[in-house]
Amino acid sequence: MERKTLDQRAQMTDLERLRHSAAHVMATAIAKLWPDAQFAAGPPVDDGFYYDVELQHRISPEDFPAIEAEMKKISKENQVFEKVVVTREQALADAQSGRLAALAPRGVPSKFKLDIVQNIPEGEPISYFKNGDFIDLCAGPHVMRTGNVSAFKLTHVASAYYKGDEKNPQLQRIYGTAFKNKTELEAYFKMLEEAKRRDHRKIGAEMGLFAIDTEYVGPGMPLWLPKGTALVEELEKLAKETEFAAGYVRVKTPHLARAKMYTTSGHLPYYAESMFPAIELPLEGHLLEQKKILRNELRSCEAKLELAQDDLQSKIQKAGQVEAGDLVNSLQTRCQEIRLEISKVSSTAFYYLKAMNCPHHHRIFAAEPHSYRDLPLRLAEYGTCYRYEQSGELFGLMRVRSLNMNDAHIYCTQEQFASEFNAVNEMYLKYFKIFGIEKYVMRFSTHSQEGLGKKYVNEPALWKQTEDMVRQVLIDSKINYVEVPNEAAFYGPKIDVQVWSVIGREFTLATNQVDFAVPAKFGLVYKDRDNSEKTPLCIHRAPLGTHERFIGFLIEHYAGNFPLWLAPDQVRVLTIGDEPPLVDYAKAIVQELRANMVRAEGDFGTDKINGKIQRAENAKVHTMLVIGPRDMEAGNVSVRLHGKGNVGAKSKAEVVADILTSIRERRA
Repeated sequence: MERKTLDQRAQMTDLERLRHSAAHVMATAIAKLWPDAQFAAGPPVDDGFYYDVELQHRISPEDFPAIEAEMKKISKENQVFEKVVVTREQALADAQSGRLAALAPRGVPSKFKLDIVQNIPEGEPISYFKNGDFIDLCAGPHVMRTGNVSAFKLTHVASAYYKGDEKNPQLQRIYGTAFKNKTELEAYFKMLEEAKRRDHRKIGAEMGLFAIDTEYVGPGMPLWLPKGTALVEELEKLAKETEFAAGYVRVKTPHLARAKMYTTSGHLPYYAESMFPAIELPLEGHLLEQKKILRNELRSCEAKLELAQDDLQSKIQKAGQVEAGDLVNSLQTRCQEIRLEISKVSSTAFYYLKAMNCPHHHRIFAAEPHSYRDLPLRLAEYGTCYRYEQSGELFGLMRVRSLNMNDAHIYCTQEQFASEFNAVNEMYLKYFKIFGIEKYVMRFSTHSQEGLGKKYVNEPALWKQTEDMVRQVLIDSKINYVEVPNEAAFYGPKIDVQVWSVIGREFTLATNQVDFAVPAKFGLVYKDRDNSEKTPLCIHRAPLGTHERFIGFLIEHYAGNFPLWLAPDQVRVLTIGDEPPLVDYAKAIVQELRANMVRAEGDFGTDKINGKIQRAENAKVHTMLVIGPRDMEAGNVSVRLHGKGNVGAKSKAEVVADILTSIRERRA
């Protein structure tokens, strides 16, 4: 985790301040129990807080009751969190004496705090926070007293390298969480228990939605089984219908590209760690032809040089000349230039698996000339991308290496930007309504001046302009958003869409980005009204994110109990008995539904109806049509809904019509 700037710290929420203070209370407790503990960093995080510590004793969950007991004592003492501003010299001296992140001087340096002090930028104020005898190097902010930290719980221990660098010491990372009161704390852990029950990996396996075959396919590369593929195809159908209505055109791109694509876009070398290693192939195409032309030119140049040198030698012998001729000098220079050009053309070509779709879409834009009349141009694709996530970060469908993205890139003028960006936001709101997502927030990430030319494209005027444009659209459209500094994409501001499932669990659904830099790198232009060439703005958007992450979210959101239009098993027809006329009647219903692209099947065996219903319930079949002899005689079916039971008998025609309408309208 990057060290927060003072501006970022000033923007901490009340809950983040509380959790930051809880980390200090925990560190105080650990220092009381194990005075030799060496502390590194202890920030608040999304679900709570942690503190990294180096300690001979290996902390485990068995130690949590003792640590929590000490924390409760510290909370009851209601110690004041006191801020003390010190000089750099004082901070270095206290770190050398072992006083920082400790209850008293220890005779050995507080080595991690010493390193942190040494890396604080010159001119930045240095401060401690003191509670009781515990003094920690910290810029804050905190709550007023330790008594404010009363509803907390330690959760787990992990390993982490100091500053995230595997060359540094490996530390113990002790996690916990804290809330304003015990009611909120209990509700949080109740939500976690429900989240375990809804775990997409567990439900996905039970329902036969996907498999991850690490032995033959590889980690992080899901295989979509037939029922999971039904979910994929329904989402793609929804996206394609919505995008077609909004004026998008669909494109298709290959799964890999030359290295030149990504060096031009800037993803190489800055994104290289997240990309699969290069694929080295023999030279071919125009590069191979270019190398042949250069070699022929070199042979010709060397032949001319040899003749010129022979001619010059003859003249020297006759006239006694010793200086080199102009022609020889010129040919020698040219031959050397050609050799240099040949050395620059590698004997092999490097390709990379596609980690993002945008460079390919830029080349599609560049493939044809455009005028202002063609804009906005909205290119959409469910593109497959490959990202080399670290093995320890892979997690079911949520973090994968192979992903299918609901991607699109909108090329527009500055005048069109506001309406296009607002239309993207409206698309999100439409999807939220369809999927019953009631709580969301747009996380608007901006750049920092300090990062210009390093972390961000060095175009300060364009950064200000585009950030102002995005902010104004969010305000005008009354979208719920928060602004977060220093987390933009390297080429422009971005919006991360955070949503909450029905049980209150937060997910990052998708990202919108504004790109004012990369189109220019690819030479993308359009002819404006005055016939001048201008570079379009590009909006990157992916409202449904990736199949993998979004379906993982939906599995947990619905607990596998999908609405009819989305359910892998939409309808199952169950017969009470197996008499041929009854089975024929039931099969006709299945055939009628399947003729209308409904995922319907039948269970016409001899076992009892209760067993058939139980099998359908276990498989999370959305709608069960139960048919007995009396139903057949009346032309009716009895309808059961998964988890809701019997909802009554209706005519066959009415039931079929209701099913088709519910699917067509994508009812919840």
